[in-house]
Amino acid sequence: MRPVGPLWRTASIAIALGVLAPVVSLAWLAFGADFSHWAHLAQHVLPQAALNTAILLLGVGALVLVIGTGCAWLVTTCDFPGRGFLHWALLLPLAMPTYIVAFAYLDLLHPIGPVQGAIRWMLGFDSPRQFRLPDLRSMPGAILVLGFVLYPYVYMTARAMFMTQPAHLMEAARTLGESARGAFFRVALPLARPALAVGLSLALLETLNDIGASEFLGIQTLTVAVYTTWITRSDLAGAAQIACAMLIMVVALVLLERHGRRHQRFGSAQRMRGIQPRRLHGAAAWLACGAAALPVVLGFAAPALYLVWETVKRLRLGGGISDGLLASLGNTLALASGVTAATVAAGLVVAWAVRSQGSGIVNRARWQARAATLGYALPGTVLAIGLLTPALGLDAMFATLFRQEGLPLMSAGIVLVVACAIRFLAMPVGGIEAGLARIPPALEQASRLLGESAAGTLRRVHLPLLRPAIAAGALLVFVDAMKELPATLLLRPANFDTLATWLYAEAARGTYEEGAIAALAIVVAGLLPVVLLARNGLGIHTEGSAE
Repeated sequence: MRPVGPLWRTASIAIALGVLAPVVSLAWLAFGADFSHWAHLAQHVLPQAALNTAILLLGVGALVLVIGTGCAWLVTTCDFPGRGFLHWALLLPLAMPTYIVAFAYLDLLHPIGPVQGAIRWMLGFDSPRQFRLPDLRSMPGAILVLGFVLYPYVYMTARAMFMTQPAHLMEAARTLGESARGAFFRVALPLARPALAVGLSLALLETLNDIGASEFLGIQTLTVAVYTTWITRSDLAGAAQIACAMLIMVVALVLLERHGRRHQRFGSAQRMRGIQPRRLHGAAAWLACGAAALPVVLGFAAPALYLVWETVKRLRLGGGISDGLLASLGNTLALASGVTAATVAAGLVVAWAVRSQGSGIVNRARWQARAATLGYALPGTVLAIGLLTPALGLDAMFATLFRQEGLPLMSAGIVLVVACAIRFLAMPVGGIEAGLARIPPALEQASRLLGESAAGTLRRVHLPLLRPAIAAGALLVFVDAMKELPATLLLRPANFDTLATWLYAEAARGTYEEGAIAALAIVVAGLLPVVLLARNGLGIHTEGSAE
């Protein structure tokens, strides 16, 4: 197959380099600042923020591993009441951004809120001074909230691996005298380690990217420190230096994921008999049902019901939906649409350019796809800091050329769209590459032999076959762009609110009723990719990430 023309290759390389540009800009900004910045941060900011971040990552990592792996093994190997519902319902917390769950639980578990009020009523107390639960605004509270929201990343990858493990391995272990627990820890769990490493790294990257939940719960993480240093103290150089410290953690997490699956190998194509679920009866069956349902209740059902209740209460009392909230909804849809269009187009360019450069040089071209997908590992705050300096330079150039005042790129939201596109580019690139891999090369070879160009082959042969992959990638990008908070907070134009930033502001003011409407809209949108994942058998195939 003939390679694509120079225009495609140039565009693909430009996109890959554009993803790397914020990291280069961030390093230049951080290391070009006065040494006094580093000394001040090293003494007063970084130690506590880095320690908090490390404790949060360790706690959330342990919790998501226990919940995700335990639930995946339970629904794979046991048959109990509600299993058919729970095997996909365990994905539902993916629809709940962490900051929304924190927002909901802060009101639910408030000393004068419904939960503590009901407990005091049952115990015969009538004052918060007589009985009060531990404050949710604490490190254990943050670990619990984030853990019960992010465990599906481990659950998806672990369940996909458990479902494909040959049953004869477990049977051999039991025949050799191993107990069921021993067979799990000595056979099933080591085989699932590559999948667990992938899911764990995704959950920890989301934890590192979080800003809303950490700030609501009073945890000064590196992400929160970046935001407060830039916005509150107007210290861009200091924020860049803290963001560099975050990059060290990002690199560590990526290396952890690579190390966890370093021995992953492809098995033979022969289909093996999968593990057959064992029927549970009596108390054991209901105990298993309750254990699998608990993460769904705490990570999705309880906060979702709270949002519905607060929204209905707001509407019944005649509060209605404010003009500001409607404007935020319109801004959210416009931003998500722009990000989706830019991201899917860029992903298509990269995937097609790499695919079409021929087997002889495909290894040299693969760096473009890998570089283009690095943005997902970069927290939104890091991207925002890294993009700011190039954006300001381009704004100054445009203002000079067109004799305009202000910051045209920032004011038009273009920089925000670029930041979100970089962060979510991995989704369409991965999906389109997987879709292209399923298309027989003979189709495009026939098209090129008949005189069709690379662009014509893409338009007339591949695009019709790639519609499902493109649609799935577009849906995931659209929903994630609606939920994105860190980059939106830092790069949004003046007087521009999305549903996420509206909710953030309402939570800061303590006006939960208005914020609940925005939160519910985000959750409803977030349910769409969860349904897509459930319909596609959890949508995770860890073999595809092996190198």
